[in-house]
Amino acid sequence: MRYLAFIIAALTSAEMQAFGLAPRLVVNVTIDQLRTDYMEAFYPLYGQGGFRRLMQQGLVYEGGRYPFTPVDRSSATATLSSGATPYLHGIVGTQWLDRATLRPVNCVADEKYSSSPQRLLTSTLGDELKMSSNGTAIVYSFSQDKESAILSAGHAADGAFWMGDNGTWTGTKYYSTSLPAWLKAYNTLHPQQGRTAALANDNVVSVSLQAVTSAAMGRDEMPDLLYVTLSAARAKGKEKESWQTCMESVYMQLDHTLATLISGVEQQVGKDKVLFVVTSTGYSDEARKDLDKYRVPSGTFYINRTANLLNMYLSAIYGQGRYVEQCYGNEMYFNHKLIEQKRLSMNEILGRSQNFLIQNAGVADVYTSGRLMAGNNDILKIRNGYNPTNCGDIIIDVAPGWKLLNEETQQVIYSSAGFMPFPIIFLGSNMPHEVVKTPVSVDCVASTVAKAIRIRAPNACTTAPLF
Repeated sequence: MRYLAFIIAALTSAEMQAFGLAPRLVVNVTIDQLRTDYMEAFYPLYGQGGFRRLMQQGLVYEGGRYPFTPVDRSSATATLSSGATPYLHGIVGTQWLDRATLRPVNCVADEKYSSSPQRLLTSTLGDELKMSSNGTAIVYSFSQDKESAILSAGHAADGAFWMGDNGTWTGTKYYSTSLPAWLKAYNTLHPQQGRTAALANDNVVSVSLQAVTSAAMGRDEMPDLLYVTLSAARAKGKEKESWQTCMESVYMQLDHTLATLISGVEQQVGKDKVLFVVTSTGYSDEARKDLDKYRVPSGTFYINRTANLLNMYLSAIYGQGRYVEQCYGNEMYFNHKLIEQKRLSMNEILGRSQNFLIQNAGVADVYTSGRLMAGNNDILKIRNGYNPTNCGDIIIDVAPGWKLLNEETQQVIYSSAGFMPFPIIFLGSNMPHEVVKTPVSVDCVASTVAKAIRIRAPNACTTAPLF
């Protein structure tokens, strides 16, 4: 009995000690279009507190990957906060076509609140933290754009804030009927903030630090969560400059901004009580080169013209009708009501359409909804980026070097097969330094942070934690 009591006491002590090691504040820093190669290229120019510290002291996973394609800022943000792919969380992009209206809809559009996370179909890390703490944990999100702010924050956050057109911080009444008093005071003291890339990043960090101070984040035993979205995109108007000339200033400024954020949070919360998670949205929006000038094979695929030809082809087989109702991006939306009225097989029509489309010049592959729903491993990344409700019935993959043009909207889509390296970095909360070269998927970030703060992972997150 004496030894049993000793063992129980030791176990209890160990559990309490482990619980005490959980970070009081997790700061998730998502940097839009951050690239590992650019980070490393400008390493000699960094100070001690930003990129250099992250790379020298953090747990660095060099090969971050998104488990779906295509990736944009909004779909990436939703995956980082939910640990799921668009197939489950529903955010297939910043915009998609609403089947009911056949008009584009924004991913955070809401008729009642103007903007909200209602289209995000799963729980997020912030939601799970709120539920675990009975609402006492603090969850805030700050970004230059409303999509990143809202999709990071999730459904149950205390607030998601972004820079309005007039340069002041704004939000949505979905979370609260009015801005917090401290944010109103901040807007008064900092009117008309700059919206250039460098100034916007600094402003995001400045207001985030104010939130840590004013909301007393990380000051009690209950972990809090702060989402900060920055940008490493090429500055507008500098597309013709060389990548080194343009990106050198971007990464040097980002280095200073990150140092300000890290030191500012640590001074308030403590180095051993805060965990920083830094990663990228995993895509690149760089200016396209003139391939014809360098005699690289290229061309243009006209999706509306092709849809009209497909309608003529299907009409010759099944009778007159507009079978392809609308095109958006590289997707075709079929008229389900017409097909039902004619008592036709959707799978048969999609199969014939696939065979017709694949013969067109510039088409690398054609994915039907039936093919994607089958979930074969060879097209798993395409399937993960697909959502049955928000995507079309056919997705066209144009060949490398080619562009897809929507003649009605003038929207242009390029083949996006290029690889872009980016890291996943954990710093603080007594995290050991290590550089891991094995590729890892970013959908494990949510489960890793959930384990670190002792809560359940988001409800559609099935990946194991990294550690």
